[in-house]
Amino acid sequence: MNVKVEEVMVTPVISTHERQTVGHAKEIMQKNKVHSLPIVDGENKVVGILTINDFIERISNDTTVNKVMSKQVLTVPKYSGIHIAARIMRNHNIHHLVVTHEKELVGVLSSLDLLQFVEDHRFISKNAPTASKRKKGRQ
Repeated sequence: MNVKVEEVMVTPVISTHERQTVGHAKEIMQKNKVHSLPIVDGENKVVGILTINDFIERISNDTTVNKVMSKQVLTVPKYSGIHIAARIMRNHNIHHLVVTHEKELVGVLSSLDLLQFVEDHRFISKNAPTASKRKKGRQ
């Protein structure tokens, strides 16, 4: 099975700009029930990511997102296989990947999205073939 990231990723993407406040970002995440929020510039290029883990420390709601966000964002092209996305997530111990096309934000892929895909396309094994009841030499 050769499944591409774009077939599993979530779109449309909910994002915000780096000059927004943490309070604004929290509202967006709660309202849309998401655990990550890509941060984009004016050209829709990804400049950071904010995840629920970034809120573990007590941060003022008036703080700008660019002071809290992770600036090293791992991305995966939309045409990559999902096995590539899974490998990136596992190797970097992350649960969200930003999906891009020509450096522009086009989707988000989470570890839960990958698990949902696996569950929906689970492999069903068949019983091994049984021995033939025909006797050798008879046709």
